[in-house]
Amino acid sequence: MNKVIKTANRVIVGTMLLSCPLLASAEQSKEELFNGTFSGSLEMATDYVFRGESEVADGDIPAIKGSFTWTHEDGVYAGVFGATNKFESTPEIRAVLAPYIGKFGTFGDSDISYNVFLFHYTYPGVEDMDYTELWMKVAKDFGPVKIELEVTPTLNDWFGVDGWSGVNYAFHPSKTFTNGLTVSGSVGYQELSGEGAEGWTHWNLGVNKDFYGLNVDVRYHDTDVDSTHKVYGSEEGQRIFDQRFVFSVSKSF
Repeated sequence: MNKVIKTANRVIVGTMLLSCPLLASAEQSKEELFNGTFSGSLEMATDYVFRGESEVADGDIPAIKGSFTWTHEDGVYAGVFGATNKFESTPEIRAVLAPYIGKFGTFGDSDISYNVFLFHYTYPGVEDMDYTELWMKVAKDFGPVKIELEVTPTLNDWFGVDGWSGVNYAFHPSKTFTNGLTVSGSVGYQELSGEGAEGWTHWNLGVNKDFYGLNVDVRYHDTDVDSTHKVYGSEEGQRIFDQRFVFSVSKSF
């Protein structure tokens, strides 16, 4: 069970989470290769929270994330994501690297968009913890509000724990005002199956805005994890799932 206390690290951007920074700035890039362009993002924050969990041991180390993506004109893309990590039970882990490949677009002539990608988590310095998720998202604008739905199953053992699997279900609403301020949030349930496993509900709410080429985000995160949780009910587990405000600054290029 110690392996699991470290939990799911992921991506991406909008806090990859919340949104997918993988595609953040394709239009800004001028370099082309095989009818595709390159883009990237870099973020520094007071914490790195993924599905309600602090991935840097409650802010013990700097939270830094970055991605680099090649995007084809037809919506196919591939790249790599990296971030700092700290897990108390596995001190040799200090980072996650995740290659990804996917496709985005719209369903026919509709205004419903989709984004589907494979995301493979690797942890340099340790063995038998790598795993893969299939992210599936659809989104639609309802007047001034955009709604995005997500279903993300694991494709192999969760963090290498034999027989454990997960599916994240999430609802992501957002609204951008005429002054450029965006209010966004997320409500989700991380299902975790297997002997001794237990899922959790997670949510966040925040605002972000561009200032001089930088995106500034302030966000509140919380979960329903408490002392009765089978996996994260320990003092350490509750600490990394505790409620928190996160301030971040990111740049797309």
